Amino acid sequence: MTVDVILPCLNEEAALAWVLGRMPDGHRPIVVDNGSTDRSAAVAESLGARVVHEPVRGFGAACHAGLRAATAEVVCFMDADASLDPRQLPRVSAAVLGGHGDLVLGRRLPRTAGAWPWHARLGNAVLAGVLRRRTGAPLRDLGPMRAARRAALLELGLTDRRFGYPLEMVLRADAAGWRIAEVEVDYLPRTGRSKVTGTLRGTLRAVSDMRRVMAELRPASSSDSSYPGRRRE
Repeated sequence: MTVDVILPCLNEEAALAWVLGRMPDGHRPIVVDNGSTDRSAAVAESLGARVVHEPVRGFGAACHAGLRAATAEVVCFMDADASLDPRQLPRVSAAVLGGHGDLVLGRRLPRTAGAWPWHARLGNAVLAGVLRRRTGAPLRDLGPMRAARRAALLELGLTDRRFGYPLEMVLRADAAGWRIAEVEVDYLPRTGRSKVTGTLRGTLRAVSDMRRVMAELRPASSSDSSYPGRRRE
């Protein structure tokens, strides 16, 4: 079965050849250009990827544009900056394809000392702890490499179009009773500067977006009988 791989892209010209060159069989890349000022779109097209243009800036806007453009039953998301190895995509897609999980996230394990700045790793650990307590899902990372069924994702009604999109996906999936699982993937030094941890503005925006999503989707009570039951793997 073909899996569509959604790659939100903003000025990733230098990384795309490596990323697209390592795309595994059965995984079809969709590069969502989010207003790049470099040759990202042209490079992606030259390497055989489908390119979707999303003029509205925002990580969530790019991800959702790719989701709407996808046609495969199962979709993956991953960053286009070479921090994740596309050859490991089958690790996250296999459980969904096999019907053993509804949302599968790749837990990032840094392979070099500089792959994951300490402040970003600490912030991620705190967020993962909050998610474990709130959802019961055994998550240790809000992994950017993830897989789910396209139609089911669209039915979740995701609304965030900035950095809160990945978090909203997990929270809405949990509220819908999805089986949420995690597998290990390598985390590598990205090509170029991060849009989030590479700048103070990006870090503050990401924190602000995630706090807002947490507040908006907070259940009235964890013991509320109307809150969906959870199934885990």
